[in-house]
Amino acid sequence: MKAAVFDGIGLPLRINDVSRPEPAADEVLLRVAACGICGSDLHMTEDPSTFGLNKSDVLGHEFAGEIVGCGSAVTDFQPGDRVAVAPMRGCGHCDSCRRGEPAWCPEMRLIGGGYAEFTAVAARQCRHLQDNLPMEEGALAEPLAVGLHAVMRSGVKPGDRVLILGAGPIGLLVAFWARRFGARDVVVADINRHQQDRAAAIGATGFALSGPHLAKDFSELAGGEPDIVFECVGKRGLIDLACRLVRHRGTVVAVGLCVGGDEWDPFAALSKEIQIVFAVFFSMAEFETALRALGPGDYQPQALVTGKIGFIDIPGTFEGLRCRTTQCKVLITPALG
Repeated sequence: MKAAVFDGIGLPLRINDVSRPEPAADEVLLRVAACGICGSDLHMTEDPSTFGLNKSDVLGHEFAGEIVGCGSAVTDFQPGDRVAVAPMRGCGHCDSCRRGEPAWCPEMRLIGGGYAEFTAVAARQCRHLQDNLPMEEGALAEPLAVGLHAVMRSGVKPGDRVLILGAGPIGLLVAFWARRFGARDVVVADINRHQQDRAAAIGATGFALSGPHLAKDFSELAGGEPDIVFECVGKRGLIDLACRLVRHRGTVVAVGLCVGGDEWDPFAALSKEIQIVFAVFFSMAEFETALRALGPGDYQPQALVTGKIGFIDIPGTFEGLRCRTTQCKVLITPALG
């Protein structure tokens, strides 16, 4: 089968023929319909030791597809089922796994495998797609669940003013959920306006350019300071900026993946009695909620998709996404070849 494999730092992904996996007793074999390219995948290839990435590994953790084979112990699924996959693989029997929170399992590992024609995953990681949802769109469930978890961690209330730093896929999905949970003002800020129309399509009430005038611009758009600021970029200094922007006794939610340390002045947070929380991964209940949200509604997470590519385009597209582009969410679709 075809797969995009990691060869090493500074090298593009390589399309190669690899052996089709055989599902273990508790696993299903999935024919991948689509897999999203995530910013975390880019981070992994730049610092593989931090993320446990090895030569010849296959990336891709945002995927959905059709089950074509089942292990001997699988009872909840059968060939032909259409599923989305949560990429946190826990042991399946500890307290965290039984609560539907495999992210906190002592044996949890973040699986890849989606940049391939087929992959094997534990059946407990899968959830059925609703009948009217195209399989490719099921690949959006994972980032949509990440955005939901961040908003749940924030404690957002109807009428809140929300500022989101970063107009990438996660920032836009945070906007989607914040609006859905009743925030009055949902302003997305970024260093350019590439995603302004997309932010509006997914539920944002305003858009602002990041820079020295952001506090003033937000106040003009929302009529006051933000109650909650989400940091969805993962660059040094942005948690500090979020603390300076949020109102007294407001909340800052750190969502972006900042690798290699950060710098911030805790006095700004202390003097304003800010609550700072961090958000990573999601529960299986949140994953199921995200899947349901891909159905009909006023705002559609599907608006994030800016491109679909086959295997031949993976290396070039992946490298291109390291630079700031007008792309938002690109889906790898093996059926395109």
